[in-house]
Amino acid sequence: MIRKYSGVLVLRKKGRTDFGGQLVVSAMSLAQRAAQTGPWKQEKIKHPQEPSAGDKLDHCRARTQAQGQLLMDPVSLQLGTKNLWSLLVRLLSKDPQWLNAKVKFFLPKMDLSSRNKAEDATQGVMLQLNRLHTQGQATWQAFIHCVCMELDVPLDLEVPLLSTWGHGDGFASQLETGEESRPESQLHHGESWGCGAGGGGLKRPHQSCGSSPRPKQCRKQQLGGYEELAKRYLQLLRSSAQQRYGSRTRRPGQPLAFHQAYIPPILQWSRATAPFNTQEGAILGDPKAEDGTEASILDLFNTKADKGPRVTVLLGKAGMGKTTLAHRLCQKWADGQLDRFQALFLFEFRQLNLITEFLTLPQLLFDLYLSPEAGPDLVFQYLEENAKGVLLIFDGLDQALHPPSSKDTAGPEAPSPALALFSGLCKGTLLPGCWVLATSRPGKLPDCLPTEAAMVHMWGFDRPRVEEYVGRFFSNQPWQEAALAELRENRHLQSMCAVPAVCQVTCLCLYHLLPSSSPGQSAALLPTVTQNYVQMVSTLGPRGHLLPESLLGLSEVALRGLETGKVIFSVGDIPPPMMAFGAALGLLTSFCICTGPGHQETGYAFTHLSLQEFFAALHLMASPEVDKNALAHYVTLSSRWVLRTKARLGLLDHLPTFLAGLASRACCPFLSHVAQRDEVWVGARQAEVMQALRKLATRRLTGPKVVALCHCVGETQEPELASLMAQSLPCHLSFHNFPLTYADLASLNNILGHRNAPIQLDFEGCPLEPHCPEALAGCKQVENLSFKSRKCGDAFAEALSRSLPTMGSLKKLGLAGSKITAQGIGRLVQALPLCPQLEEVREADLIFLLSPPTETAAELQGASDLQGNASQRKEAQSRSLALRLQQCQLRVHDVQELIAQLQEGPHLDKVDLSGNQLDNEGCRLMAEAAAQLDITRNLDLSDNGLSVDGVDGVLSAVSMCQTLAELHISLLHKTVVLTFAPKQEEQGGIQERAALHDGLMRQMPCELPPHSTRIRLTHCGLQAKHLAQLCRALGGSCRLSHLDFSGNALGDEGVAQLAQLLPGLGTLQSLNLSENGLSLDSVFILTQCFSTLQWLFHLEVNSESQHVVLRGDRTGRDQLAGGPLPEFPAGAQFSAFDQRCIPRSVCLRQCLLEPLSLTHLCETLEKCPGPLEVKLSCEVLSDQSLETLLNHLPRLPQLSLLQLSETRLSPRSPLLLANLFSLCPQVQKVDLRSLYHTTLHFRSSEEQKGEFCGRFMDCALSREHVEPLCWLLSKCEDLNQLDLSANLLGDDGLQCLLECLPQLPISASLDLSHNSISVEGALCLVKTLPSCPRVREASVNLGSEQSFWIHFSRQEEAGKTLRLSQCSFRPEHVPRLATGLNQALKPTALTLTQCCLGLKQLTVLLSLVRWPVGLFNLRVEEPWVGKAGVLALLEVCTQASGNITEISIAEAQQQLCLQLEFPRQENPEAVALRLAHCDLGTHHSLLVWQLMETCARLRQLSLSQVNLCDTSSLLLQSLLPSLSELKTFRLTCSCVRSEGLAHLTSGLSHCLHLEELDLSSNQFGEEGTRVLMGVLEGKCWLKRLDLSHLPLGGSILAVLTQRLRHMTLLQSLRLSHNQIGDTGAQLLAVVLPWLPELRKIDLSGNGIGPAGGARLAESLALCRHLEQLMLGCNALGDATALGLAQGLPRHLRILHLPSSRLGPEGALSLSQALDGCPYVEEVSLAENSLARGIPQFCQGLPLLRRIDLVSCDIDDHTAKPLAASLLLCPALEEILLSWNVLGDEAAAELARVLPQMGRLKRMDLEKNRITACGAWLLAEGLAQGSGIQVIRLWNNPIPPDTVQRLQKQEPRLDFAFFDKQPKAPWGT
Repeated sequence: MIRKYSGVLVLRKKGRTDFGGQLVVSAMSLAQRAAQTGPWKQEKIKHPQEPSAGDKLDHCRARTQAQGQLLMDPVSLQLGTKNLWSLLVRLLSKDPQWLNAKVKFFLPKMDLSSRNKAEDATQGVMLQLNRLHTQGQATWQAFIHCVCMELDVPLDLEVPLLSTWGHGDGFASQLETGEESRPESQLHHGESWGCGAGGGGLKRPHQSCGSSPRPKQCRKQQLGGYEELAKRYLQLLRSSAQQRYGSRTRRPGQPLAFHQAYIPPILQWSRATAPFNTQEGAILGDPKAEDGTEASILDLFNTKADKGPRVTVLLGKAGMGKTTLAHRLCQKWADGQLDRFQALFLFEFRQLNLITEFLTLPQLLFDLYLSPEAGPDLVFQYLEENAKGVLLIFDGLDQALHPPSSKDTAGPEAPSPALALFSGLCKGTLLPGCWVLATSRPGKLPDCLPTEAAMVHMWGFDRPRVEEYVGRFFSNQPWQEAALAELRENRHLQSMCAVPAVCQVTCLCLYHLLPSSSPGQSAALLPTVTQNYVQMVSTLGPRGHLLPESLLGLSEVALRGLETGKVIFSVGDIPPPMMAFGAALGLLTSFCICTGPGHQETGYAFTHLSLQEFFAALHLMASPEVDKNALAHYVTLSSRWVLRTKARLGLLDHLPTFLAGLASRACCPFLSHVAQRDEVWVGARQAEVMQALRKLATRRLTGPKVVALCHCVGETQEPELASLMAQSLPCHLSFHNFPLTYADLASLNNILGHRNAPIQLDFEGCPLEPHCPEALAGCKQVENLSFKSRKCGDAFAEALSRSLPTMGSLKKLGLAGSKITAQGIGRLVQALPLCPQLEEVREADLIFLLSPPTETAAELQGASDLQGNASQRKEAQSRSLALRLQQCQLRVHDVQELIAQLQEGPHLDKVDLSGNQLDNEGCRLMAEAAAQLDITRNLDLSDNGLSVDGVDGVLSAVSMCQTLAELHISLLHKTVVLTFAPKQEEQGGIQERAALHDGLMRQMPCELPPHSTRIRLTHCGLQAKHLAQLCRALGGSCRLSHLDFSGNALGDEGVAQLAQLLPGLGTLQSLNLSENGLSLDSVFILTQCFSTLQWLFHLEVNSESQHVVLRGDRTGRDQLAGGPLPEFPAGAQFSAFDQRCIPRSVCLRQCLLEPLSLTHLCETLEKCPGPLEVKLSCEVLSDQSLETLLNHLPRLPQLSLLQLSETRLSPRSPLLLANLFSLCPQVQKVDLRSLYHTTLHFRSSEEQKGEFCGRFMDCALSREHVEPLCWLLSKCEDLNQLDLSANLLGDDGLQCLLECLPQLPISASLDLSHNSISVEGALCLVKTLPSCPRVREASVNLGSEQSFWIHFSRQEEAGKTLRLSQCSFRPEHVPRLATGLNQALKPTALTLTQCCLGLKQLTVLLSLVRWPVGLFNLRVEEPWVGKAGVLALLEVCTQASGNITEISIAEAQQQLCLQLEFPRQENPEAVALRLAHCDLGTHHSLLVWQLMETCARLRQLSLSQVNLCDTSSLLLQSLLPSLSELKTFRLTCSCVRSEGLAHLTSGLSHCLHLEELDLSSNQFGEEGTRVLMGVLEGKCWLKRLDLSHLPLGGSILAVLTQRLRHMTLLQSLRLSHNQIGDTGAQLLAVVLPWLPELRKIDLSGNGIGPAGGARLAESLALCRHLEQLMLGCNALGDATALGLAQGLPRHLRILHLPSSRLGPEGALSLSQALDGCPYVEEVSLAENSLARGIPQFCQGLPLLRRIDLVSCDIDDHTAKPLAASLLLCPALEEILLSWNVLGDEAAAELARVLPQMGRLKRMDLEKNRITACGAWLLAEGLAQGSGIQVIRLWNNPIPPDTVQRLQKQEPRLDFAFFDKQPKAPWGT
């Protein structure tokens, strides 16, 4: 309708919509109206200035409020309403059709057809108005608002209508309209009501059924009409359905415009096997039900279940058309198309939820649906007897609230909740044999569903269905073509229309947008689902005048309903204006509802749940009453819905999506209009939603939540948010076990379009819409795509084939567990040539359904024909394709044709012929043809009937195949698989990776094959009789390297025969004989093979697991490296590891080792070549067996190692093993780690007799074992080390051992740690030390470490060192300690660390220690030392009984070190001082006098990290002049005030005989340093001067250089980190020639550049005695290096030039100058860019111990010369190569030289590029260099699992961040 008001043209729409998957219109369809009048109906306006309906409504509301204040008398009110009533009747008589629609809306139970046809039209209008009025105030007000809003009402009538009846004031009056108003019950007496979806509207008297038994008389009367009653009721049911669905106009309760063509959705069939775990089952009916034919709907009831319940569940997401399909079935039954059913009942759970009373089944059927005319019990009896013809449809199972009763329903007479009745119907306890159809959203279903219930997935529309729907929607040809063009041009709009409900909304919007839009513009206005709804609401309302108040009011109703779980509203829940607004726009629908038998009322609901969610979101975004901070609470993601309870309904699933859509910028004007606020206010609310989405986008979510978030983010149209989510997704995204639609994948594709990194998508167990792969078209980010679902069929494959060519980054495609047949595979094969990026197609469990077998050739020929032209064929041949012909009944006669087809076809990666019937001959033919076929990976002939007799035929057939890598045959598992190696042209990458090994391999004959072959004949039932024929077949292969006979029945006889046949098989790398029933006799036979088979190096046997394996020299390499390394050809050896250096090994695990067996084993081993390692393990080894084994050892000179692991020995075994030193001279080491692990090491016969080592750890040795053990060990000539740690010696055992110690020939160390030794044991050690002349050091720690070491020397030691830690001495222990020390006749050094020795106890100790003559060194480390202060510590020194010659105080280290000299001598100067100051008596003078006496011979005074107070400095000023023998004074890292510094300078100026002065790292300041320079005056005897870390400015440095000229004896000058620069360097260069004795100079970190460096180099060349040169951390450059190289001092020992900006040229010049220097011990060139300028020596450095090349950019190119140079330095102990770019080639070169570097202790390779391969090579080289303590490999690209295996194999490989191994001291 058009009205013109104030020059504004207002358009009003006459139609309305309903939701549920289809379009609904009132009176006439929109398409018909468009054809007649166009999209908008235009009428000629008689009153141009008449206001529009909206303006009038606003005006009238204001006017009504004013009039509501006036009081009207009853007479005038009555007269006014009579006139108004007449005008209203006259107005509505003009449009009876509109009135009928409104009456049916407000009174859905009324039957309009029941009106008298002859009744006058005016009387009919009056009757209907009276019925509306008597319905109640709210209904009447809503109707009046509808009249004024929708009809063309004159203004003079509209104003009184709204003022009188538009509010509650005018409702109370009775209207006299010619018919007296009656109550509803009287007015509609005898009218039936059609509640729920099945309202029939027939006039039937209300009856209550099933509530009480009926009299027998009544039953007898009705028995005669039993059949007639049932027949009449069934006819009544069908008439009711025909009346409801047969009318051409929409009736309330009809969710569809049924006369508009129905487009069926896609259906996919499956079966549930458990209530909560939906799985694929048998296919019901037509498996291709998604073809859209009506048969797909009828097939819902084609089931094989003849007995029991017949239950079908329709599963579909919201808007898929579940309710529509339910009503469609009702219509088809009414039309007679479902003739198998006599009765059909339709219920909605949303209405059943309102019933609070328990019901019986008859009450559910008759009271709530349709009552019979009479005899309800007889009718129900008939239904029970004919249950097969009864169909009950329950819509909305997911909305069911009431859980079923815990007890089973007893029968139809037992009242129960509605869901319990549903449960009884499903289980067959109620109405057994009936059909039940339920609709539900996917998720957790109630457990009342039987396991055999059929599950049908509803997937909505595919593209053809969308286009068909649109075509039928627009009957006008031009508009139809325009709409289809819009859809085809907009792929995103197509994906939204896959949901039927959204498709309907889209068509409605296009219907209004197309006439006024240019092509493409309409679709652009519908970018999201939310904006579809916005556009729909905008077009339904009066254009340009959409009332904000009405929208907000209706949205408030929607939100309140969702929050309280309400989807059905009563008339009081919705205000009348909102009711009118919703009815006018078609947003609300009405129907009759009941809350129990006899209780009916009218219910209202939004036409679709999604519409209610949209309005709820609109209220949240636009209502000022909603706090914006509360919006984030509604932005949540739900993964799945659970079983419904009364507590909550899952009604908010799409609310976050609509909130996100309304947060789009495009919705801002709409929200601003609705909210009546500016866009800033709206933008703030939108920002809250966007912020909540950003937080969700960065979280790690489950698959369902990811999909939900994709929908939300897509609705926002924010690229930044989409990019944030896309980048936050994991690289491997998995979706498991939940349905996915086309729209879901389209939203996912939309998000992935904003991702930069590749991604892997896995869909496992997800029910998938057949055409959903099309949604992934154009997705460039997916690299790996995998589908695993039995619901994937040919339609899925066809859709996938269309998408694959558009996915430009896809490399791997996986299809598993699907139902794709050859037709679908054909589609995929056609697409593969168009996918050049695809690397792998995995088709696990994919079956070609080729029946009969003759189709095989046709299929293969078709596949080959797909290649097309030559370019396509070439591209296809470069693809990696797999052919799987499983279970195709192929026989022998098909093999030749199959081979011919394979030869003509494309290159195939895999060919799978498993599960056929090829038999022996067919398998042989295929194996024989394998060499000619282009199969790059494997050929699978499993499960083809191959027998033992056919195995040798297959072996002979493959013997000459050049590309065969492995043949695996297992007859038990029906396995026959041929694996092929890549051809020569495809091996480029492998050869490149193996290039580093070429330098390690010997030169081999060119005829050696490029790869080796592995033959595995496992579990084939092979016996000894088969071996000869098998070996003949194997003998033809010259590449055989691995042979596996495991799991057969060879026995000892077969092993004996095989031992004779093995030499004819050539050089193997492994032979597996596991699980063949072998005994130890077979082991002895195999041991003899060591002398007959040159390739055999290792024999491994495990009796418990029947593991028997013979290996070559590559033992465990593949396992150690974490994967197979590039395989070396048989016979190839490493150049560094000569064959004679690789020991042979025999490993027997879990074997029964009796004396007789051991004797036989040892006799067999006597003939084996060496070196030989024997590793044995058994549960228990008796003493007799151990003695037998030990007695045979002298006859095994080739033995290098004997290991007994996981073998329990007796407590007597340590004594037996100790006797071995004298029994077997070649024993080098006995290592008894515990009574369960023993290792014996032997020296070779070429080695001379040497030292012995004994380790008896954790053997439970106690006091009683000490004497016999010592007696046995005393017979050993040279016992180097003895380890008795972790035993039970205690103090008694220790005392006994110490008494026997002089008799033990120990030359190195004795370890007694962890033996429960106390302080008494430590004092016993102190007491015993004087009686042990060869003891040089003893160390005891009684703390948590529990260490106890005694170190020996071969000769009698001049002095001893004793270290006691954490001994907890008490005061009474101090005299005993002093007594023990006084017994020592030799100089002794004592260190006491944390021994609870206080200041008082130290004083006592110093006073008690008295020697006749000698030196005593005492170091005390206690916490109180750092707090006592210098004065207190010097005061302690005064109590010493001897002269103190050295004092060292380090407060930070809490150390006090003293050296005492005996006997004590008087100091004459102290006596003179006492006489001079005897009258003062001050403490200061007394202390000075005492120190002069005690320190008369003081030669060294060291103060480190002290705070020297003024008193202390004054004391030193008085003391220092009297120290005539003081040679060394050190004051470092300390703090001294200026006054104290003056005192100190005064005292030091009198020490003219100082030889060493160290004032480094003090906090003096520049002025203090200048004062200190006075100390240097007159120090002509000075030899060592250290002024590092001091502020030596220009003037100070000038003074220093002047003083240095007179120090002609100076040997060491340290001036590092003083920043003297080039000027200072040049000043020093002038004075250096005046220092002829200079041996060490350190100028590191002084900011010296090339100019100063060059001048220094010239001057240093004149220092002929220079030994240590340290110039690091200066920017010297190559020029300085060249100058140093030209004049390098001859006696140079240490050269440090780290961080000196040296390049390759400078480094090479230095290395050439250093080459051959006989004294160089340490070189550091770290942190210089040497690249290829690393040191290269020709003569070598014989004394070089340490070389530092950290961070020097050294790579693999210099690895070989570097290793060669290191090999020329035989004294090297430490090599630092960390933080370089060394790779596996460098590791190989270093591993090659490791065994030849006998003194190397440590190598640092941290932070390089060494992989697992290089680490393995280092481990192998490390095994040959026994002196190496650690190789650091932290932060190299080595996998963690490989690290664990490497460390387990070789613990000296250190991968930790912190260095666990202490650096080895030089010379050890």
